Amino acid sequence: MQQTENRVAIYCRVSTVHQIDKDSLPMQRKDLISYADLILHAREYTVFEDAGYSGKNTDRPEFQRMMTMLRTGAYTHLLVWKIDRISRNLLDFATMYAELKQLGVTFVSRSEQFDTSTAMGEAMLKIILVFAELERNMTSERVTATMISRANAGKWNGGRIPYGYDYDADTMTFSVNEEEAAVVRRIHDEYEERKSLINLARNMNHDGLTTRSGVMWNPVSLSLILRSRFYTGDYEYNRIRGGTGKRNDLKDKSEWVTVTDHHPSIISRSQKERILQIMDQNTRIDRQKYRKSARGFVHLFGGLIYCGSCGHLLRVSSSGEKKDGFRYTRYICPTRLKSYDHCQAKSTSDPVLGEIVFGYILNMINAQNSIDTIGSPLELQDRLLTGSTFHYIDHIEETGLKDLYTVLKSGKVRENIYGASLKLQPSKKPDSELTRLRREIEKTQKALERLRSLYLIDDSISEKDFILQRQELINREAELQEKLDTMNSDYTMPGISDEEFLSKASQFILTQKLTNRKSISFTRLMKEIEPVIIRDFLLATIDRITINGGLVSSITFRNGLSHTFVYKTDLYKKSSLLP
Repeated sequence: MQQTENRVAIYCRVSTVHQIDKDSLPMQRKDLISYADLILHAREYTVFEDAGYSGKNTDRPEFQRMMTMLRTGAYTHLLVWKIDRISRNLLDFATMYAELKQLGVTFVSRSEQFDTSTAMGEAMLKIILVFAELERNMTSERVTATMISRANAGKWNGGRIPYGYDYDADTMTFSVNEEEAAVVRRIHDEYEERKSLINLARNMNHDGLTTRSGVMWNPVSLSLILRSRFYTGDYEYNRIRGGTGKRNDLKDKSEWVTVTDHHPSIISRSQKERILQIMDQNTRIDRQKYRKSARGFVHLFGGLIYCGSCGHLLRVSSSGEKKDGFRYTRYICPTRLKSYDHCQAKSTSDPVLGEIVFGYILNMINAQNSIDTIGSPLELQDRLLTGSTFHYIDHIEETGLKDLYTVLKSGKVRENIYGASLKLQPSKKPDSELTRLRREIEKTQKALERLRSLYLIDDSISEKDFILQRQELINREAELQEKLDTMNSDYTMPGISDEEFLSKASQFILTQKLTNRKSISFTRLMKEIEPVIIRDFLLATIDRITINGGLVSSITFRNGLSHTFVYKTDLYKKSSLLP
């Protein structure tokens, strides 16, 4: 049988020193290496060993290192001696297997003959996962019932302590933090007067006021305080369907748990009702504006642009209709929106971004088609910077330029050089802030689920410890979700697997429009192609774009290629392009 390109991660574990001394690890290692070579026809393999670690959880150094490498695409198979070498916890195993499926990694158990590349192996593991799902659901139901019972009794179920209050875990009571309470009263009074979250955030930050964690106020964090009835002394629980991240998805009022006069109030109920009425009215106005402007209008680069000064993801803002009949998006740093004192970065717009991004992609395509005539990275650079669009760019940083030259000269690229079909080393692709936050939230939610299971199944954790640890995790999740809400209020990034067909189609259409051209006009491109196709193309091919002085300073494609542009300093200053 011909050897394939399989790359195998081999995992071995024993839990006691006795097993180590009795050569259990060497036995596992030897047998699994032979299996990887003879049965899986591995081109390469790596052995990960955890000696003296229990299988009750996955908190093991080599296991975590292995999972990190699997996530980068380093291996095609995960080979173990038995399933319990991975974990004796069914929930942990189910979670890991679901991730392997998503990564496209085949799981193989040597002793039990589970190989998920075969129909029988897949079927056996699905049976295991059915029972794991049943256990998860039953655990969730028990936890929910317990929490609702506690809330009805007036007990705090944990979470982030609301700004303006302190909590005593021993007596399980809240008290007013007078210093923070003064800020809470100002937030309510000033919003009732000005009726603007953006202006309120700017005023708070200008006066040097910060949140409890020491960061600047933003409209999202202020909105959470203004909408919370906790400040009237009432404790509300079980209002939200689906947990954190779905704050607007309310359950039916019959399911809510409300305990009035649960703790000292900071704001009167009458003022709270006035403020909620103002916020609801503003929300209706905003939605009407959005519905009017959303027809046929797309934020082409939303979710892709980062500020080179402070590192934040840029927010989107729609412009009015221009003389050419188009309406463009402006991209503004949120730090500058919150306070002019903290970031002086210039905003940018679709025409500025479009000219350089699509001009650069066009030059990449032309360079790819004529790579046989290009003899050095410097010659490649001249091709990439062809056109008046790149007049102010002095050169491309050496590392990215050499990477592209090496890839093109390899002769192995059959599709678009910028497309996801070209698989480079994942380490060259920076993780976007949105993706990082979503992964952190997911990890925190998994930790919270394991804690719940431990509390209900294992007597080793007390109710007090459970509440304290649960509160810490919920606080962490809420902080991460707040950051995600702030960054993600104007757009959502698509799942690549769900959008695969559309992405391929948009890439094909745009490639046809760019092929055989020597130059490109972004406004003409917008007339020739639907904005939604341009948007899908950008999301499918670009990971992030960094902006300095209102101009593109770097482009990182989803395949890992990353190019940084160095501008001509004298021309750059003369043109007043620097902030």
